[in-house]
Amino acid sequence: MGRQRKGDLPPPLPETAKGAVQSIAWHCLAADEAAARLAASFEDGLGEDEIARRRATHGENRISPKPGKGPVLRLALQFVQPLVLVLLLAGLVTAILGEWVDAGVIFGVTLINAVIGFVQEGRAENALAALARSVTSEVTVLRGGCKQRLSSTQLVPGDVVLLAAGDKVPADLRLFRAKDLQAIEAALTGESTAVAKHGEALPEGTLLAERANMAYAGTVMISGQGAGVVVAIGDRTETGRISRLIAAAPDLTTPLTRKMAEFSNWLLLAIGLLALFTFAVGMWRGESAFDMFMAAVALAVGAIPEGLPAAMTITLAIGVSRMARRRAIIRKLPAVETLGSTTVICSDKTGTLTENQMTVRELYAGGMRTAVAGSGYSPNGRIGDGQPVTGALRECLLAGVLCNDAALRKSNRHWEVVGDPTEGALLVVARKAGLDERTLQKLFPRLDEIPFDSMRQYMVTLHEIEGARFAYFKGALEKLLPRSLAMLDGDGAVVELRHDEIEQVARGMAAEGLRVLAVARLAVDSARSLDAVGSDEGLQFVGLVGMVDPPRAKAIAAVRTCHTAGIVVKMITGDHAVTALSIARQLGIAKIGQPVLTGRELAALDDEELRHAVHRVNVFARVEPEQKLRLVRALQANGEVVAMTGDGVNDAPALKQADIGIAMGLGGTEVAKDAADMVLTDDDFAAIEAAVEEGRGVYDNLVKFITWTLPTNFGEGLVIVAAIVAGATLPITPLQILWINMTTAVFLGLMLAFEPIEQHVMHRPPRPPATPILDAPLVWRNVLVSVLLLAGSFGLFLFELAQGHSLAEARTVALNVFVVVQAMYLFNCRSLTLSALRVGLFSNPAVWYGVLIMAVLQGLLTYLPLLNRLFATAPIGAQEWIEIFAVGILAYLVVGIEKRLRKN
Repeated sequence: MGRQRKGDLPPPLPETAKGAVQSIAWHCLAADEAAARLAASFEDGLGEDEIARRRATHGENRISPKPGKGPVLRLALQFVQPLVLVLLLAGLVTAILGEWVDAGVIFGVTLINAVIGFVQEGRAENALAALARSVTSEVTVLRGGCKQRLSSTQLVPGDVVLLAAGDKVPADLRLFRAKDLQAIEAALTGESTAVAKHGEALPEGTLLAERANMAYAGTVMISGQGAGVVVAIGDRTETGRISRLIAAAPDLTTPLTRKMAEFSNWLLLAIGLLALFTFAVGMWRGESAFDMFMAAVALAVGAIPEGLPAAMTITLAIGVSRMARRRAIIRKLPAVETLGSTTVICSDKTGTLTENQMTVRELYAGGMRTAVAGSGYSPNGRIGDGQPVTGALRECLLAGVLCNDAALRKSNRHWEVVGDPTEGALLVVARKAGLDERTLQKLFPRLDEIPFDSMRQYMVTLHEIEGARFAYFKGALEKLLPRSLAMLDGDGAVVELRHDEIEQVARGMAAEGLRVLAVARLAVDSARSLDAVGSDEGLQFVGLVGMVDPPRAKAIAAVRTCHTAGIVVKMITGDHAVTALSIARQLGIAKIGQPVLTGRELAALDDEELRHAVHRVNVFARVEPEQKLRLVRALQANGEVVAMTGDGVNDAPALKQADIGIAMGLGGTEVAKDAADMVLTDDDFAAIEAAVEEGRGVYDNLVKFITWTLPTNFGEGLVIVAAIVAGATLPITPLQILWINMTTAVFLGLMLAFEPIEQHVMHRPPRPPATPILDAPLVWRNVLVSVLLLAGSFGLFLFELAQGHSLAEARTVALNVFVVVQAMYLFNCRSLTLSALRVGLFSNPAVWYGVLIMAVLQGLLTYLPLLNRLFATAPIGAQEWIEIFAVGILAYLVVGIEKRLRKN
């Protein structure tokens, strides 16, 4: 079985979809049975005719890209957002008034907004293309009895693929041969340690992370050699399945866009009702329908905040620039603010909260426990008190070096391991004791070996040391301890085995979250090989090695800061439950007594039970990709704003589903980066703290701008309504309203985007997602300032007319009242709770530059003849300016008093 005779016509494959054969639990089948199902030959591979037939049936081995929106459609969609519709409406009514220059200005602002959004979104939907790149590589296959090297895209189901250390797996394979074959599958399963592979059949219920007889597309082989038969290509691989999850995840709106859309809808409704009321009042007073229609249009022009969409975009863009300086790249503008409103951060463990570098923390040898200092792959650090290592402890380190296939090297001042991280950690701890692996391997060369096997759970190497032969064993304690009859003491002498003590020490290490390896040795007769060593022969127990992938030092402080800011941090990992819980406790994510929920337990919960579980559990272990999606969705169903960090292929669907996805820039896969909203350039979880702080600052500045701009718009609307109700001439014209709105928004309001982040921003809880942009106190403040503008501008307008001034002069005074009050109010808006003096008068120089530019523009508008003719203004005297500034100072004092009273 498994051999296809030349000339025989193989049975047709049971096809169900392009790129796949019928859904089969391949890990359950014996290798020969799998080959028979695929009509494949382990010895010869497939023939050319059969390859051509299967390629025609199944297509290329590549992941299908998600059909994206074309550039024309993407650009068109920029104009159907609520805020942009408000801007378009302003341009439309301005064009109806015949003011084509002003309409052109508004449409120009709209176009700029659309182009910015178009460019940002153009980079947002390439996750599937990155998936395709992640599995395209060169591969060695057996075809027609000969080895061939070809592109992985040419693979078909039934191809025999040959694997070696360093190869990226090109498709999903059922392994039939494995010699010391180990794979790193963290990008797919979340498992941080290497997985040993074999060719034996496994039970049907075996989890994805434990299918040692399978090799999955996109994972990497780090040691050994092997071969497997292709069982799935392209979209039907496990990586392809994740790509479909990414495609199925909807593009969620962010809290900011949701709130701004709701705010815009209410704004449109209020403007429409006010315009309708104005029209009705005018008609009731006997005015002409045309005049009232034009008055209603003027009211709408005044009430619409034309600068709001541009202000939001620019404020967010400034936040993006600040974030880049703090080692975070924003791919989507609203993501800056979203972090500020985040209530839960779901973080992967490996490489995100931890160093992704196995580190030996403790050694047990000769009946003594010895601590090891240092972290990561750097050999800096010491063992115990720094005294020379002798006896059983030295023998333990020697065994770890000799029974080892990894290599340690220094590149660009950074130490890195080539091979299994666990074996790399053994080399590092030996270096700390002054034992160089290259020297030892030359002095005591390897004579024979038995590679690690997941069924055997240990590795053996044979060496000649000082005229005697020793076999060194390294592996699981439960496999080596039962075979041991003696142990080495502190001086290296063979003594009676202390079985109970060794088990107790091992349990203590495991409880601390350490991965425990046992080391033993056996004296071997010079005439015997390792294959002749009996399984019942008594070993000499040498010691235990406890290691861990340590948490990042900065991550501990970052988690603490997140908690201070009212943000819950949850760990979602594919690693073991004991390890995950230990790391979570070190980071402060889990407290003593808090449970850990495994993927198997999670699968048994329905959606409602899961919604309750995510409240009380902060650590989720052995979690698979679909379960990460379920967790994120369960949190969102509870009303949480969820940020998800990750670096692997398996994280991509959850990154896209989350309100904001955060990928790791150094250790992350391209798939994760392209699915994310934000990428951390240094993979440091601590950068999220800065991101949250910046996000809150950006949101604060947006609220400050809205609080500043709305009173002007409503004040202008109230002036129009008051004039209609009173039967008076309009104090300001639609063109003058446009001048006020556009110039002040750019040169005054936008200066708030440069406002520094206020102190103690990280000492307040996240904003509840349902909280409106403007709360009741700010709404009241808007009303107060609007009334002040109405009273000041309309009052001075009527006063100037009563003093015998011309209509142009009176309107110029009313227009300048709006600008001066806005300038004064700008200083009150630099903080919504503190006075301008408390904030610091010169902490934001941009405000002073804006006020200076606005003063020059108002001087030109008031005294330049050309602008007088265009905007129907006229020069005014010193007395009028005194009156205007008196109104502005009064408005500033009233708002300051209101803030003080509300604070008290």
